[in-house]
Amino acid sequence: MRRVVIGATAVSLALSVAACGKAGDDDSDSGSDSGSGNKTIGLLLPDNVTARYEKFDRPYFEDKVEELCSDCKVEYANAAADPTKQAQQMSTMVTKGVKVIVVSAQDSAAIKSSIQSAVDKGVKVVAYDRLAQGPVSAYVSFDNVKVGELQGQALLDALGDKATKKSKVVMINGDDADPNAGQFKEGAHKVLDGKVDIAYEQSGLWKDTVAAQKMSAAITQLGAKNIAGVYAANDGMAGGIANTLKGAKISNIPLTGQDAELAAIQRIVAGTQSSTVYKAYKPEADTAAELAVALLEGKGVKDLADTEVTSGSGDKVPAKLLTPVSVTKDNINDTVVKDKLYTVADICTPEYAKACKSAGLE
Repeated sequence: MRRVVIGATAVSLALSVAACGKAGDDDSDSGSDSGSGNKTIGLLLPDNVTARYEKFDRPYFEDKVEELCSDCKVEYANAAADPTKQAQQMSTMVTKGVKVIVVSAQDSAAIKSSIQSAVDKGVKVVAYDRLAQGPVSAYVSFDNVKVGELQGQALLDALGDKATKKSKVVMINGDDADPNAGQFKEGAHKVLDGKVDIAYEQSGLWKDTVAAQKMSAAITQLGAKNIAGVYAANDGMAGGIANTLKGAKISNIPLTGQDAELAAIQRIVAGTQSSTVYKAYKPEADTAAELAVALLEGKGVKDLADTEVTSGSGDKVPAKLLTPVSVTKDNINDTVVKDKLYTVADICTPEYAKACKSAGLE
């Protein structure tokens, strides 16, 4: 039976006593001796603020590893948005004897030396969702330039005939330490440049509070009545921006997002966010698990990673890039509901019942 390291709670203690072979962990360094075997796979995720990682990525990954390798173990840690902590977590896993580490880097450049050290000790590293620098064996993510293009196009579509070269758009990008943020930005600019006036552009650091502050500064600089739309690189930041817009009595302007978080889907239903980008978590996590198990078993990854990308450190990396999908009010049923990411009941709580009815979600 798979042994997954879980929180050191009373429940996990009871499971251990029941001889299921599970050891305790926390968000920092999991277990005390769980990595001592030769079939341990590490999973390092970047933060616990972005809802997807704990709710979807981790359980999907663990379930797929169990399906592929019943006697494998998964050792898990979350960096809580701290790159130094993530480096320590990787070092701890290597010391414990973890053979393959799947990492979604909090800082793609800062993690390079840790990856090099792990590889020097015979550990294979898979970059997950974010392309880490250093000698990684494989990478799985989405076509992130395409994500930005979808965001930009959704903004233009929502603007309609208001999309002119004089229309002032606020652009709040992600954290520059995340290579994905640069790709989202690149894709969005490809679509928006020359079509609208990007009058204010800043990084929101993937934080709703920072994005809210930047939006407030944009309103002060540009004037509330002069803002035609807002590009937010992800849903967490879009939430902070939506609150700022509401406080400034700005309504009925497009606001983008990404990650298809439940709160964002509800904002789309309610009309306070115009779009998000759905990146199906299960295929991404499943592919990462398949790559990790293949590497653990000494197999090649070319059949799984059918393209190649170049990281910030110049390394050529076999990659699997999945296809993202734009989500608006019109296709909620055909995307996140159809894929069972959320049920209609999840979305249409009493607060959103009336809006859901208008959107055809019943």
